[in-house]
Amino acid sequence: MSELLSIGFDTARLRIEVAAPRHAPLHPPFFARNRAHFAPWDPPRSPDLETVEYWETQLEQAQAEFAEGRSARFVVLERAAAAPRLIARTNFSQIFRGPFQSCVLGYQIDREFEGRGLMHEALAACITFMFRDFKLHRIQAAFRSENARSERLLARLGFERIGVARDYLFIDGAWRDHVLMALINPDFDAAALR
Repeated sequence: MSELLSIGFDTARLRIEVAAPRHAPLHPPFFARNRAHFAPWDPPRSPDLETVEYWETQLEQAQAEFAEGRSARFVVLERAAAAPRLIARTNFSQIFRGPFQSCVLGYQIDREFEGRGLMHEALAACITFMFRDFKLHRIQAAFRSENARSERLLARLGFERIGVARDYLFIDGAWRDHVLMALINPDFDAAALR
């Protein structure tokens, strides 16, 4: 995987790159301008979340995990922008190999860019990459039942509802139930497991 550390790919409107320390300066303004927007959906935030130093450390770790095949974190940039601006993030974490070949998906989009189909565009490209290059069989995602946007997005991507996880994450001052959805790789080659 080390040769893929600087990988990036384009969609019609987006530039998607493997998250790296060079992206650290883009993260603090992304989280600062979306503080209230993310609050109902995210676990408690680190007090350092809006500092470049925090993100330099986090993104160094993300690169190491990518190189080891343990996670894949992507930054999503607007292709037409004059200067790089982080508009969304996607995270494929908790990658398990062996007979599982699965991971957990997380994502965030800037409130200013919601409703344009950009998160769908980004996730469709990232999922293709994860199934093809990481050779995963299954991707699981979870969202609070109140998050209708996430439900519609995941359904459009082909995810199917598999259940509800009670008291799944501590968010916004309480343990919150989450709906679980999963997407199976239709082209997974099981011969690789033999």
